[in-house]
Amino acid sequence: PPGTKRGGAEPGKPRPTDSCRRLYPDQPNPLQVTAILKYWLGGPDPLDYVSMYRNLGNPALNVPEHWHYVSFGLSDLYGDNRVHEFTGTDGPSGFGFELTFRLKRETGESAPPTWPAELMQGLARYVFQSENTFCSGDHVSWHSPLDNSESRIQHMLLTEDPQMQPVQTPFGVVTFLQIVGVCTEELHAAQQWNGQGILELLRTVPVAGGPWLITDMRRGETIFEIDPHLQERVDKGIETDGSNLSGVSAKCAWDDLSRPPEDDEDSRSICIGTQPRRLSGKDTEQIRETLRRGLEINSKPVLPPINAQRQNGLNLDRAPSRKDSLESESSAAIIPHELIRTRQLESVHLKFNQESGALIPLCLRGRLLHGRHFTYKSITGDTAITFVSTGVEGAFATEEHPYAAHGPWLQILLTEEFVERMLEDLEDLNSPEEFKLPKEYSWPEKKLKVSILPDAVFDNPLH
Repeated sequence: PPGTKRGGAEPGKPRPTDSCRRLYPDQPNPLQVTAILKYWLGGPDPLDYVSMYRNLGNPALNVPEHWHYVSFGLSDLYGDNRVHEFTGTDGPSGFGFELTFRLKRETGESAPPTWPAELMQGLARYVFQSENTFCSGDHVSWHSPLDNSESRIQHMLLTEDPQMQPVQTPFGVVTFLQIVGVCTEELHAAQQWNGQGILELLRTVPVAGGPWLITDMRRGETIFEIDPHLQERVDKGIETDGSNLSGVSAKCAWDDLSRPPEDDEDSRSICIGTQPRRLSGKDTEQIRETLRRGLEINSKPVLPPINAQRQNGLNLDRAPSRKDSLESESSAAIIPHELIRTRQLESVHLKFNQESGALIPLCLRGRLLHGRHFTYKSITGDTAITFVSTGVEGAFATEEHPYAAHGPWLQILLTEEFVERMLEDLEDLNSPEEFKLPKEYSWPEKKLKVSILPDAVFDNPLH
């Protein structure tokens, strides 16, 4: 269990606290929530501690007084490999970022509530277990009031902290990503369009965040209820830009329905979907890269090649430099020789839980019709499903062989014509309240089947 104490960093241990000291020179020993049993000693909490500061806001900018929380532990605090591998001073320190959170101070509140520290520990556990890092503009579907109350604030967006710049430490660079609490309707808008667009709208509505994106757990209205014109801006953005959500962690699975071969010598391709296979490191890296990269508008969409070098994520939340541009990678996006083992499948069956299935229209309309790709990565195993449009280079699914698998990673290429038809057939996915599970959709001439199944199916490894 966490303890609460006062105290600064242990003497002699370099920590990325320079930004905090600069911002709060009058609070050298902030209240802290600490992990009593450190993570490297077997404790459950990856963050060493969370510091909590009182911020007076900025009346001139209409920024209210609030509590400012800063995590320590996602970056490398020690440099001796006890938690993070030390990779040098120029690259990211640990995962390359720490989390922050700004909570509106209630009248008469003399000490900061400690629940945000547990929220940060929950997000940190996800990062440590999945090794997926966060970037500005990302969203987190939490499906529960962030403070376990009755609040409508049940999900999160992430953005750069407005007051804390990236800092160079002896163990690498650390950026500060701020958690912003949002309502379900705002999360859905971020998925359908993009997180940065919704963050920009939240900044224009003082009670919903304002310029510093302060979370008010008592907020009872969405930005679309406060200002109905904002919905028009989102709708126009979706139509113009599509969605920049390039993938989600999901409950999903796929099976190969192709006829078993009659020739015994070819029996190695039987039961593709039922054999639990491990993703190779390169496969995992490509999927992670696919999930991490929000594709830029007006550049040629490219699936990162399987031998792509891991980017350190630090540049992905700013205007992309020439080096980060997808166009500059196009020449490398030829199919690597490792993919000769790719299997072409005749017929496939895709399985999703209801939450994942509800994102299929977004995948088709917001991504594929805009010439992009979308990946579902299983949270319960190594399975991954990537939908690609005909304009995506570097994919191993082709128009001639639209279903192709590399280990447990399936790629499905869909033509624009078929996407339009699927959108018509899947229209009821937009009305989840009228939905009865299980639900099946089938396109026999395309040899494709999609099932929406209860969550319990995916919790059983033998699905």
